Amino acid sequence: MPSVPMRRRRAFSRWGAACGALLAAVCGAQAAPVPAALAASAPADEVRDPVVNSNLDAPLFYQLLVGEMQLRTGQAGAAYQVMLDAARRTQDEALFRRTVEIALQARAGDQALAATTAWRGALPNSTEAMRYQAQLLIALNRPSEAMDPLAALLQATPPAERSALISSLPRFLQRNSDAKLVATSVEKLLQPHLGAPETRTASRVALGRLWFAAEDSARAAELLARAQQDDPAAPGPALLALEMMRSRPGSEQVVLDYLKQPRAEPMVRLNYARVLTSTQRYADAVAQLQQLTRDQPDLAPAWLTLGALQLELRHPQEAEAALKRFVELTQAGAASGAAALTQDDEDADDDAAPTAAPDRGLIQAWLLLAQAAEMRGDYAAADAWLNKVDSPQRALEVQTRRAEMLARQGKLREARALVQKVPERTPEDARAKLLAEAQVLREVKRWREASEVLARANQRFANDPDLLYEQAMIEEKLDRIDDMERLLRQVIELKPDHHHAYNALGYSLADRNKRLPEAKALIEKALQLSPGEPFITDSLGWVEYRLGNRKAALEHLRKAYSARPDTEIAAHLGEVLWVDGQRDEARKVLREAQRRDAKNEVLTEVLARLKVDL
Repeated sequence: MPSVPMRRRRAFSRWGAACGALLAAVCGAQAAPVPAALAASAPADEVRDPVVNSNLDAPLFYQLLVGEMQLRTGQAGAAYQVMLDAARRTQDEALFRRTVEIALQARAGDQALAATTAWRGALPNSTEAMRYQAQLLIALNRPSEAMDPLAALLQATPPAERSALISSLPRFLQRNSDAKLVATSVEKLLQPHLGAPETRTASRVALGRLWFAAEDSARAAELLARAQQDDPAAPGPALLALEMMRSRPGSEQVVLDYLKQPRAEPMVRLNYARVLTSTQRYADAVAQLQQLTRDQPDLAPAWLTLGALQLELRHPQEAEAALKRFVELTQAGAASGAAALTQDDEDADDDAAPTAAPDRGLIQAWLLLAQAAEMRGDYAAADAWLNKVDSPQRALEVQTRRAEMLARQGKLREARALVQKVPERTPEDARAKLLAEAQVLREVKRWREASEVLARANQRFANDPDLLYEQAMIEEKLDRIDDMERLLRQVIELKPDHHHAYNALGYSLADRNKRLPEAKALIEKALQLSPGEPFITDSLGWVEYRLGNRKAALEHLRKAYSARPDTEIAAHLGEVLWVDGQRDEARKVLREAQRRDAKNEVLTEVLARLKVDL
């Protein structure tokens, strides 16, 4: 018998694999005959699943094989028609699903929707068909039409599971372009469920999210208040309140009321701490995390976030204690709740709200422990923590930390070489390296060299707002105020919502006692773009002080210091208190700042100028 050519045999192998997958999809997991030897050795009382015969006959198998072959050869339209015909004839759910997948693979949304419509027609009680149809209608930007399958899906869902489905609706619908139409449609959909005790809270919370997304925060607040009133012990209203806190500060009280309960979900307190962190209310966030770690000492993500915040507040010993506890819990396998309590990756690059997934969390903890050891001046311990990080993605960060330590020890040439030797795979890598080198130089106040590095970076990566901003900050240190202002105005032109640029320019003018009305307007614009940010609030307090408005200055500075007890904010608050005659409070604030960071330039200048005896 002649041998089959190798090329043909490979083709047969591909079709065989396709047929195997097809059979698995159509027939499901079917019991195979048990060999006699195994049957004889099986326990007499073993219970076997009954054998289910497949409906797959020879004509159907041939039809499905033809459809799969057509798909493999790029004839998606023909494959779709073959599969849809087979699905209609057999009324098989798996075949309808496969037909929809073929249409989606071909980016034929209308055909996919037609298949789901046929699916529902053939199997009107199929919840999967309802779900597919609703998803496709939403994807095709037809939300009002999606309400029919969603209503059917809600009706078909067991009452005990209905609240969970209702709670998932905002995430399911969030990508639709017409948020107001979605909210209006879902409000009609959920009318029957707003009166039922088991679904009313979930319904009001879901509607609150949708109206908030539609920028009707007043309607969202009404629904939030009613949901909390209906069920004060439910976490849903508190989680909605967390989403609304930035634009409606009054929503925070809903969170606080919920957290007073002895059985409050730890997830809510952790998310509250993260919201506080994102708005730079670090002192409040630390208080919440300390409470959480007392109540839930084995909750690893809380320790990681607490350690990062303590480090941000320049409390290295407290940071190390929290971070070591996180490492201990994670390595012992006690961080099983980490994934469920972790933020989405969008926020994961912020040291104050780090990712808590075990692998990335450990890497983050080691980097932060290195930073804490470095803050204490223990470079050997810092290097030991850095040695634990074996991640190509964090290579530049690790080498930058090492370079900063070398620079502080006077080994600037070696420090710069360490950063420069990090491999570059993409233009973004090159950009990051230039920023890292400038950072190393900035840490040891080599302003001129840092300016040269950033000038090269801006020449290579033209019109990059972040690079321009960094160079502007260095020019300010070199007292090149005209260059600083030119660069900051360029940043604002390129990125009109760059609040740091408005704040930096306004503060620089206020600090030099120049063009104070303009400085105040710039700072107020920055605060409008980033409401409540402590450093911008500090700038506003400082410009009010320069304008002679001590009462307003103290109000803003106290607010800023309460949210973030930073050394420079403390220096400003201490100076205004001192000049205002409140010298005991001024000494207290300045003494706390000195304990935190005695070498801070702004603080030492204030103490020397005012001749304050602490």
